[in-house]
Amino acid sequence: MTPKLQRLFDALVKLGFSPSEDRGELTVVVKAPEYTDACTRLRDDPTLGFEQLVDLCGIDYAAYADKPREGPRFAAVVHLLSVQHNWRLRVRAFCPDDEFPVLSSLVEVWPGVNWFEREAFDLFGIMFEGHPDLRRILTDYGFIGHPFRKDFPLSGHVEMRYDPEQRRVIYQPVTIDPREVTPRIVREPHYGEETKSG
Repeated sequence: MTPKLQRLFDALVKLGFSPSEDRGELTVVVKAPEYTDACTRLRDDPTLGFEQLVDLCGIDYAAYADKPREGPRFAAVVHLLSVQHNWRLRVRAFCPDDEFPVLSSLVEVWPGVNWFEREAFDLFGIMFEGHPDLRRILTDYGFIGHPFRKDFPLSGHVEMRYDPEQRRVIYQPVTIDPREVTPRIVREPHYGEETKSG
């Protein structure tokens, strides 16, 4: 661990966090009920000063790393930046209920997280309690399901198309016929034949 990373590690421990180090980066895992308070402390403490939220993403840990995961399935991961100290931190919070994943919104802490939380809701189905406008952001409003969940079917549930008879866009069950894909091999004439030099 570099001296700079060690200083961050020590500052986090002093505030009651339990950071872990992997590949030169620190991660703090917080419990769902403490999520907002922990992030507020990380922002407001002058020794840390994580004034900028760089990213928030949802994660589905079902079959993570090619093996079934024990414990909660869904998590939100926040990447923070302290410009004044020039260090970064990853904060992970697991949703306690796999059937209805919910975490507190961080909009009051970092207003810029608004669209990131909407994306995690849309793609993973993670609800952010207290979010001012939690609605889909990337998929259509009539879209069924959450496409980044690992149990979401690859072809989806419904498709949309324009119906010329009804003169409008309609939704219908997916009609993809399975087919065998055989690659076409193109070779030049006389490929592989020995040439005579001479």
